[in-house]
Amino acid sequence: MEFKTVLTVCPYCGCGCNFYLEVLDGKVIGTIPCKTSPVNEGKLCIKGWNVHEFIQDPDRLTMPLIRENGSFREAGWDEALDLVASKLKKIKEQHGPDSIGLFASAKITNEENYVIQKFARAVIGTNNVDHCARL
Repeated sequence: MEFKTVLTVCPYCGCGCNFYLEVLDGKVIGTIPCKTSPVNEGKLCIKGWNVHEFIQDPDRLTMPLIRENGSFREAGWDEALDLVASKLKKIKEQHGPDSIGLFASAKITNEENYVIQKFARAVIGTNNVDHCARL
């Protein structure tokens, strides 16, 4: 059995709390707050303590799914992204850019959330962007 700890930053909000992921045989099994972090000073909120739980969740999606004839089938990334792009383009042409809204996530980095809002505003042309983290 191989056990190691990996220093990382919590993905749940913009605070930047540091903690260690406890990894056993390639699986994340827990978190330990970083006592030397000037951001969180060795403390974590409830989300930070449980951040590791979603990583190995059996219900977590690991590849794109496309709905066909009322059921889902696995697809490659290129096919899924092409489908989404064509659907967004069609909706924008028929109903305008403000008929589209994007939801960001607390389980991705701030940089990825930035890209989502930039995509919404610069590519789609809407300010309809929301985020699931309410601090």
